[in-house]
Amino acid sequence: MAPSTTCPDQRVFLFLQGPHGPFFNALGRMLHTAGAQVWRVGFNAGDQAFWSDKTSYIPYQDAPEDWPETFSILISRHRVTDIVLYGDTRPIHAHAVRIAKARGLTVHVFEEGYLRPWWVTYERNGSNGNSRLMELDVAQMQAALAQSEGYSPPPPSHWGDMRQHIFYGALYHWFVLFLNRRYRNFRPHRELPVSKEFRLYFKRLALMPFHRLQRRWATAVVRLSSFPYHLVLLQLGHDSSVQSHSDFSCMTEFLEQVIAGFAKGAPAHHHLVIKEHPLENHREPLRQRVRQIAGQYNITSRIHYVPGGKLAKLLDDARSAVTVNSTAGQQVLWRGIPLRIFGRSVYDKPQFVSGQSIDTFFARPDAPDSKAYRTYRQFLLKTCQVPGGFYSRRGRRQLLRRAVDMMLLAQDPYETHLANNEAEVPQLRIVE
Repeated sequence: MAPSTTCPDQRVFLFLQGPHGPFFNALGRMLHTAGAQVWRVGFNAGDQAFWSDKTSYIPYQDAPEDWPETFSILISRHRVTDIVLYGDTRPIHAHAVRIAKARGLTVHVFEEGYLRPWWVTYERNGSNGNSRLMELDVAQMQAALAQSEGYSPPPPSHWGDMRQHIFYGALYHWFVLFLNRRYRNFRPHRELPVSKEFRLYFKRLALMPFHRLQRRWATAVVRLSSFPYHLVLLQLGHDSSVQSHSDFSCMTEFLEQVIAGFAKGAPAHHHLVIKEHPLENHREPLRQRVRQIAGQYNITSRIHYVPGGKLAKLLDDARSAVTVNSTAGQQVLWRGIPLRIFGRSVYDKPQFVSGQSIDTFFARPDAPDSKAYRTYRQFLLKTCQVPGGFYSRRGRRQLLRRAVDMMLLAQDPYETHLANNEAEVPQLRIVE
């Protein structure tokens, strides 16, 4: 039976903050073309600049403490049925999600792909540590796949939007820095001042050629050496996955635990390769911190720091990998490489993520159950992973081909596949 679609002309979508750039604007226009009413709340000049229909734009200029009350008024005044947002943990969104759920509204959450770089994540009610995936085990996914029909979409033939991501981030913060007079009460959801955020984005964009040379040299040193190595996948310390879904407040705290565990447990001839996040803008002086911590354990010569770049070349020969809860962990598992994580993640399933202490893991890492991981991956591809991207024109086109239809469905991405099996798995609980 095909999933049911609710009538677009009975839907009223209220957009909150989205990814940097024009994706939310294009998504709203397509929903409007489908027959739905669309509104957008903007909290700063960056939000305003990327929304083309000024008649549907609602500027929020009051203090952050007044937002929950204003949001309640807006959804009543406009008879909102759905809210749309990017990430669900920043205070603006967390308050809105709580109120929307209490009112029975549908909450559409977009996030970076769990299987990135090829996909974007689309869920309802929450993502990452708040995702419904946290409540599902592999056996439930396997049973759902056995009953499901259809195919899993292949990845795009071409991908690459890192430059566009950095460009739109810099442009967004330029608007906030220089044209934000209308939004005097705006406070960023991150602690860093907007002026410094802009400078970091601009510096990152300007120094990309230099960073590319650094990265190629550091990668070559590792690949042309003969030592066995373990890989550390760093994340952005200010990202919601770290701040909301782990016990760390920054990457330095994570590195202290990992390097200590490596010094204690890893064989003396093994090395540790620490890979920086591709979008790292050096709020924390991570390279210096790594050098300091390694010096405390007298293992500086066994530590290698790689400034960003693609992961595949380093993964090919890695003995194991460690991260807080990066989506890059999925690339590790896809290759059957042992993985240890420190935070809460949608892929934290006992069949394929190690539960060993960190020193034991570096000494004798448990291998993942690759068959169980393939089942998990296939379930994601059939449910919440949408081909495309937010930042490149080609990625947005591919994403829009499916995203609007998914949003107009009465069921969330998981319900269609789980419905036939819920009677057999009464322990399943839907997170609200």
